Amino acid sequence: MPLATPPNAQPRVLVTGGSGFLGKHVLDVFARRGYQAVMAPTHADYDLSDSNQVAACIRELQPSAIVHLAAVVGGIGANRARPGEFFYQNLVMGAELMEQARLAGVQKFVAIGTICAYPKFTPVPFSEDDLWDGYPEETNAPYGLAKKMLLVQAQAYRQQYGFNAIYLLPTNLYGPGDNFHPTDAHVIPDIIRKCVDAIESGARSITLWGTGSPTREFLFARDCAEGIVAALERYDRSDPVNLGSGEEIRISELAHLIAEATGFDGQIQFDATQPDGQPRRKVDPARALAEFGWQSTTSFPDGLRATVDWYHGVRKRASSVYTPATL
Repeated sequence: MPLATPPNAQPRVLVTGGSGFLGKHVLDVFARRGYQAVMAPTHADYDLSDSNQVAACIRELQPSAIVHLAAVVGGIGANRARPGEFFYQNLVMGAELMEQARLAGVQKFVAIGTICAYPKFTPVPFSEDDLWDGYPEETNAPYGLAKKMLLVQAQAYRQQYGFNAIYLLPTNLYGPGDNFHPTDAHVIPDIIRKCVDAIESGARSITLWGTGSPTREFLFARDCAEGIVAALERYDRSDPVNLGSGEEIRISELAHLIAEATGFDGQIQFDATQPDGQPRRKVDPARALAEFGWQSTTSFPDGLRATVDWYHGVRKRASSVYTPATL
């Protein structure tokens, strides 16, 4: 039976990772769609890597649906420095949460995967049917494989227990509220921060990792949040589903677009001794449109401008006490 949703009912929805970048956007979408019983406990409330605390969380909050966003994430540098942590924490959190949800009779579980789960040399555009045709790109394989196990668990639980778990594969996200930490940020916030830092310090060049030749696809976080809630309301099958914009851009071109958006007119250099990551990323988003009527609506120029404007606003408000690590 499909999960009853507003305006017909008020399901109790547990959102893990609700204080994170994507989580805040998901909570905003729930609020705009009329959900009133949405719970977003923090890590201080419950440690999702501890089975007893996971069980307590579900027992005490009694959700009818769970959207699992909590994850240990970061860019290439963070994945290289902490592969064991990225694998273990993401694997354990997902496995424990889904198991305890099943035991408690939760009606629906939305598992959020990652574009990093795809094989390194997946044919472009990435189709969900190609998900198992190779090993992920090495620098983020531990993270990608840990998140990929949520798909295995969801399909196994559906087959054996009839548990309604679905699995979504968002591509690279960006937008207001992103993480601009100097060592853990993903590519768009990292380049924005470097450009703004260079402008403020008077530096005439910035250096980025890799060769600049790989391509990426970026999805505005608010659009992704809309897709997640749409899937919660209208998708109940075992097949994984991509969430993406369907647009591909080379990193070197991205860097120049960000430089223009921030007003940085210096030189952009690339350090080819550092890894590029996966050669290309672009997903086929057709299944999401066909299955639950979702597609991205924010153009990349509009989304990029909103992200840069938000970052400028945060730096201005923080004034002399600003540190990138606080964002």
